Amino acid sequence: MYLIKKLLNKLNSSITGGAIVIAVFSVLSKLLALVRDRLLASGFGAGDILDAYYAAFKLPDLIFNTLVLGALSAAFIPVFIKLKNGGKGIDHWRMSSAVMNIILLVMLVLGVIFFILAKPLMGLIAPGFTGEKLELAANMTRIMLVSILFFGISNVLSGILQAMKRFTMYALAPVMYNAGIIFGIVFLVDRMGPIGLAWGVVVGAFLHLVVQLPSVVKAGFKWKPVLLLKDRAVRKIGKLMLPRTFGLAVGQINQLVITIIGSTLIAGSIAVFNLAFNLASVPVSVFAISFAVASFPALSESVAEKNKEKFVLQLSKTIRRILYLIIPVSVFMIALRAQTVRLILGSGAFDWQDTIFTADTLGYFCISLFAQGLVPVLARAFYARHDTKTPVIAGLVSVAVNIVLSLVLAKTMGVMGLALSFSISSILNVILLGVILKHKVGFLDEKRIGFAVLKIITGSIGGVVAIQITKYLVADMVDMQTFVGVLTQFVVAGIMGVVVYLIVGFMIGSEETKKIGKSFGL
Repeated sequence: MYLIKKLLNKLNSSITGGAIVIAVFSVLSKLLALVRDRLLASGFGAGDILDAYYAAFKLPDLIFNTLVLGALSAAFIPVFIKLKNGGKGIDHWRMSSAVMNIILLVMLVLGVIFFILAKPLMGLIAPGFTGEKLELAANMTRIMLVSILFFGISNVLSGILQAMKRFTMYALAPVMYNAGIIFGIVFLVDRMGPIGLAWGVVVGAFLHLVVQLPSVVKAGFKWKPVLLLKDRAVRKIGKLMLPRTFGLAVGQINQLVITIIGSTLIAGSIAVFNLAFNLASVPVSVFAISFAVASFPALSESVAEKNKEKFVLQLSKTIRRILYLIIPVSVFMIALRAQTVRLILGSGAFDWQDTIFTADTLGYFCISLFAQGLVPVLARAFYARHDTKTPVIAGLVSVAVNIVLSLVLAKTMGVMGLALSFSISSILNVILLGVILKHKVGFLDEKRIGFAVLKIITGSIGGVVAIQITKYLVADMVDMQTFVGVLTQFVVAGIMGVVVYLIVGFMIGSEETKKIGKSFGL
């Protein structure tokens, strides 16, 4: 037990160590998410129930994601760190209580309003829903609104843990969330019917909160019944949150537009979009978000210390490590998209047509995985500089482009057009963020990043060629109509791709590959 505690303390003391902790639990969380999606797909297929389930998230997400998620962490962590390190103002724990209480109050008021108006609002969000499908979506929405109260408190706790570089329980929280949803699918659906899916979300949100609470209390936090609306630190957080909140609101409107369009397409389109998006988000969460979250406190500290060189060095290192992992994964996922979908989702009510539909949509999402992976760390680079406006501006432009392209491409490509639009807008977003950050900071270690990317792309090309060749060789030796056959092809081809990627990287002098080799004594 002592050795485990010592190891965790060591990992939490560095960006790489923190990223490893977050990545390990992120992998576990995503594995549970894949189990969750498999249970959903096999139990209900890409049809009306899953369409209603995913649409039901939109109103709770509109409240929570806009007002808390992202906006809070972007504003809360830098202010918390400054107060903790002796900055002028109230005690950082007292400030945390005030922020938590304000958020809980806002969540409660908005939750009640949306609860009352759930059905008419759902009619606007999903105009293609009628009758029982609309009623189910509205009822699920009302239940899911309870979850935003738990998430409001939980995300303040998450901000505290991130600021104090205690990543373990913060990283475990999403695991518990998915465990709660799975509990709903396995145990509550049999007793309550499809509405049990919504109660599973509430259970997951509660577990997300409970698992973090002991660590925050141990760190010194004691809740106080205060609001402190006139306090300078609390107002600073509110001021920093406003631009980000506005940007997130636009992002949520973007999601609503996608749902509106999806509800008018063939039945199951919303389900396919969300299932494909969830698969594509696995590498982004495991690799990109892990490094972005772990690097944020260090980036904030380097800005507080006015150490520009340290800021650029940490940012460059994080970017290169994200790209080293996410570029080959995105290429490999495109090459193995049908196998990926069939293995993870293809059972029960999820038939072969659903598989092809979802695999093609996944392919379009994967085009922009590198951009989706860089946006979190580039945005946090701005947040560390107390600039929450610039990411909002870039986000506004990309969202506008996404909405326009979605309206155009969905007419000819259906749900795949929605995925392609999302990818194009994501690439535009990361370009805008990079150009603006370059203008503000000046030097971003571009030459080193550029050479690293060239080597990564070269290795990825070698890896995907190996995958394609291996795929066809294995297909002739196994029965591709069986789960074992598809799994064999996927595993063998995937391993060959990774091996060739590493070999090519080692041969052309990839810095990241050399570090991996050194860790194995090569």
